[in-house]
Amino acid sequence: MKEKLQKIREHAMVQIQSAENLNMLNDVRVAVLGKKGELTSVLKGMKDVAPEDRPKVGQLVNETREEIEHVLEQAKKKMEALVREEKLKAEVIDVTLPAKKNQSGHRHPNTIALEEVERIFIGMGYEVVEGPEIEYDLYNFEKLNIPEGHPAKDEQDTFYINKEIVLRTQTSPCQARVMEQGKLPIRMIAPGRVFRSDEVDATHSPSFHQIEGLVVDKNITFADLKGTLEEFAKELFGPETKTKFRPHHFPFTEPSAEVDVSCFKCGGKGCRFCKGSGWIEILGCGMVHPHVLEMCGIDPEQYTGFAFGVGLERIALLKYEIDDMRLLYENDIRFLGQF
Repeated sequence: MKEKLQKIREHAMVQIQSAENLNMLNDVRVAVLGKKGELTSVLKGMKDVAPEDRPKVGQLVNETREEIEHVLEQAKKKMEALVREEKLKAEVIDVTLPAKKNQSGHRHPNTIALEEVERIFIGMGYEVVEGPEIEYDLYNFEKLNIPEGHPAKDEQDTFYINKEIVLRTQTSPCQARVMEQGKLPIRMIAPGRVFRSDEVDATHSPSFHQIEGLVVDKNITFADLKGTLEEFAKELFGPETKTKFRPHHFPFTEPSAEVDVSCFKCGGKGCRFCKGSGWIEILGCGMVHPHVLEMCGIDPEQYTGFAFGVGLERIALLKYEIDDMRLLYENDIRFLGQF
């Protein structure tokens, strides 16, 4: 038995030394120490050994197993170290090179300006309403007191899909849809993308964004409109901001006005930013035309209202002193990263 164990040990040592990789080393372990291995077979044959010799034979088997396991473990560690060394040589990392920085995205200037406007009007009790960008001519024009043949419906100004469907030229159709529902009073703003057939330049684009507001209730006057827009201007551009209302014409409001704010760069003294006038045009507004109320099912004898509209890009251009609208759409990270 002793000679047999010696042969098993010597044969295992030769196989371990000749193993070229971890897989071959594992094969030696299984062949010698596994359930059907050589040493296991010796243990199974212990029943044929005389009872008085079994302790001695068992001790020899255990010593042989421990020796083989020790040599196997040493060989495994040596091979793993060699494999790791080869891998490090093949996958060289220059720790002196600068690391790649993760670039985190952030809000677009338009988004920042929109959230600021929404915050102001929500604080006044308004709700934010959205509507379809592809709109019926009925809501985009007819219900806003813009009849057939009006210049605003010219194909040079409007993207028509067919005679009855257009890409909305304003977000006012949202106002008409809300008024039709008849849930009064109404205090809402409608931000969104609009489309007009404009040439692309520093101040125009065929696709841009508007924020339009509407209030309908009993006893609403032009004074309410002025107070609302004055508060809006002060919240947006600073507490010292003043407003100026100039008579204008819009088909869906009567009377109508253009609103200027005092230049927040020079305080109204006159500078390059306001072209020396001390004032900056910001939005259009007016009292809702009685005919618009009638077409939307609201009695103009009982209810009045006011509406206003401002370009979102215009707010962003003014607030962040950007002189070219195209910069907002070019996705140049060097520009957008400034905000």
